[in-house]
Amino acid sequence: MALIVHKYGGTSVGNVERIKNVARRLAKWHRAGHQLVVVVSAMSGETNRLIALAKEIQASPDPRELDVVASTGEQVTIGLLAMALKELGLKAKSYTGWQVHVLTDSAFTKARIIEIDEKKIRADLAEGTIVVVAGFQGADEFGNVTTLGRGGSDTSAVALAAALKADECLIYTDVDGVYTTDPRIVPEARRLSTITFEEMLEMASLGSKVLQIRSVEFAGKYKVKLRVLSSLTDADMPLEEEARSGTLITYEEDKLMEKAVISGIAFTRDEAKITLTRVPDRPGIAYQILGAIADANIDVDMIVQNISVDGMTDFSFTVQRSEYAKAMEVLNTKVKDHIGAERIIGDPKICKVSVVGIGMRSHVGIASQMFRALAEEGINIQMITTSEIKISVVIDDKYLELAVRVLHKAFGLDQAPA
Repeated sequence: MALIVHKYGGTSVGNVERIKNVARRLAKWHRAGHQLVVVVSAMSGETNRLIALAKEIQASPDPRELDVVASTGEQVTIGLLAMALKELGLKAKSYTGWQVHVLTDSAFTKARIIEIDEKKIRADLAEGTIVVVAGFQGADEFGNVTTLGRGGSDTSAVALAAALKADECLIYTDVDGVYTTDPRIVPEARRLSTITFEEMLEMASLGSKVLQIRSVEFAGKYKVKLRVLSSLTDADMPLEEEARSGTLITYEEDKLMEKAVISGIAFTRDEAKITLTRVPDRPGIAYQILGAIADANIDVDMIVQNISVDGMTDFSFTVQRSEYAKAMEVLNTKVKDHIGAERIIGDPKICKVSVVGIGMRSHVGIASQMFRALAEEGINIQMITTSEIKISVVIDDKYLELAVRVLHKAFGLDQAPA
């Protein structure tokens, strides 16, 4: 008998019929003798609807109250799923995040989990109950409702799996695993049977929407066995077949790891670039710029500082497109005159494309192959960053799909590894 955490996203519980299918799938696992904790998202589209309602009241909703509103979607889903399980003759109990208790910090709309009290869950499991927990949410030390940010249900599931020392965490989505890139852009994209935590972490941070980055961080830190698979398959498929399906996120030394130099092409459209021109090149200037951005709770991604000329330099960085206007306001009101920058230039129409693979550690020429493929299509590179297992470039947004297709083909990702 194993303790297994299941997580079902919004599409997987998008209507009553799909909730009933999830219940049937869980019944199969439970009757095989497994203890089950189930984490669910709000029904597809519900969180967007709730946020839209809040914005009808306040153009920029109060973060604390927005969390109160946004967290209600999952409360509906856990109740419905618990009912569906009971209808099948199973013992089930639902919990909100704060009932468990998932303790978070007080960063409303993007809170981080501090600890989880798993006593209630263990007691229920010991009695043969299927425990259904609302994802995406928790409470801070003052009892305020908090949410973990979009996609936070993945993090909830992996954090619970870590706290419970679960044997496995299964992330059910509307896709059947992790692909070499988005199949909607490259129809030849392949599903990977395995991928390392390092590669998945890079893919998630670089725009892959299969898993939220914090969930992969949790899984890697606490060595949670993680598998991504589809909830849209037949709920009555043999358990042995289902348990081996999807993509296993594993460790580099795993002998089952596919032998490939590059595992995938990741991308994100939601980027904006900001450049401060003719900034005095002196110690502390980067802190003065990015410190103000950090104080405004804006995440910075890529950073490039040009070579100093006559004691002046240009300083560029990227932010999420949704935070572009806020970042520009901070720089214009609190930074530009203070540091003596000549001007601030913004470009909200850029994207980031990356090649990812642990094989880059032992193979040379990956960067030149990537740059040549883009150059042959006339795609100009604006910024470049690298790590041991990834190379990322910023390009004009209009070239995103072309760049992804070209790189996918250039690295032979449409072909299975030998």
